[in-house]
Amino acid sequence: MSNTKLGFSTRAIHDGQAPDPRTGAVTVPLYLTSTYELQGIEQHRGWEYSRVSNPTRDAVEASLASLEGGVSGHAFGSGMAAIAALVTMLKVGDHVVCGDNVYGGTTRLFTQVIPHHGIEFSFVDTSNPDNVTRAIRPTTRLIHIETPTNPLMTLTDIRAVAAIAHEHGLPMSVDNTFMSPYFQRPIELGADIVMHSTTKFLNGHSDGLGGILVTTRPDLAEQFRFVQKCTGGILSPFESWLILRGVKTLSVRMRQHDANGRAVADFLSKHPKVSRVLYPGLASHPQHELAKRQMSGFGSMIAFEVGSRANADRLLRGVRVITNGESLGGVESLISHSATTTHAALPQEVRDRVGITEGLVRVSVGIEDIADILGDLDQALAQL
Repeated sequence: MSNTKLGFSTRAIHDGQAPDPRTGAVTVPLYLTSTYELQGIEQHRGWEYSRVSNPTRDAVEASLASLEGGVSGHAFGSGMAAIAALVTMLKVGDHVVCGDNVYGGTTRLFTQVIPHHGIEFSFVDTSNPDNVTRAIRPTTRLIHIETPTNPLMTLTDIRAVAAIAHEHGLPMSVDNTFMSPYFQRPIELGADIVMHSTTKFLNGHSDGLGGILVTTRPDLAEQFRFVQKCTGGILSPFESWLILRGVKTLSVRMRQHDANGRAVADFLSKHPKVSRVLYPGLASHPQHELAKRQMSGFGSMIAFEVGSRANADRLLRGVRVITNGESLGGVESLISHSATTTHAALPQEVRDRVGITEGLVRVSVGIEDIADILGDLDQALAQL
């Protein structure tokens, strides 16, 4: 059980992760089983079939629910599986207001798959809460935001949009992947649902896919639990165990990510080959004051402009310590070209409209020695 009087780092290590009652093992065991012995007709020890529940998955769900401040967590096989489960709240004729600069996979799901089931979406710039208000219809049933956004690092005022949602009797969900619950806790600001790709900072080691939905509402908890059982898109025991391992060091990793991220952003903002740096921790970011209010750190996700696709290609080919890779949130630094990776599914006109240019590069700053990261960027940028 969660003890909210304990600090974040203590809860990350202990909540949902009590020593094994049978052996005293301090690490939650990896329960690689599909079924469980029953004690009679309709009698069991709390588990009957691992698609429904598994002790290792139960532990990670309890851990992440505690860290985000929700009543329950629901783990899925990937971040996209969690987003797909989110929209099972909806039915034919319902409408969703969504940010216009969310992860490309979310946009792809919301424009190319879910509309076939009779659900409509409006994509708006949620950094202006008035846009959310204007987009709400009588059929609206959900507001979904991502803050900071991928890759443009645009922020949405969570408290303001949550107030709008609740004024209209609507739930609001927040993709909190970029910040993790260590730096941003949307539920404390009014959100009803928080989503993560656990593949990223929560796992932290680039070795397991996963997704989580955490909610404050018992009715939604029951819905998501039912979806896990019915669709079977649940997180495996092994990947649950990997996240539990990662979460134990989340606090120390995020502090180093943040320190390195600030140093890289400062370096890039002064480099002659870089024309624009998008990082909420910079005073030049238009939402820097909002970032200071609703986040306790700025993290390690940075986007910057190098002028052209050719320059971006040379930069990504030129790095030696940083890896040219599509993901984020691991201990290693990763760099990618958003227009051809995470947001390649978006039509060119949409990328142009939101500002994902051919010269935009995104970096997930790892926890390597900062001198090595900066030296690598310096030598790679010198090739442009």
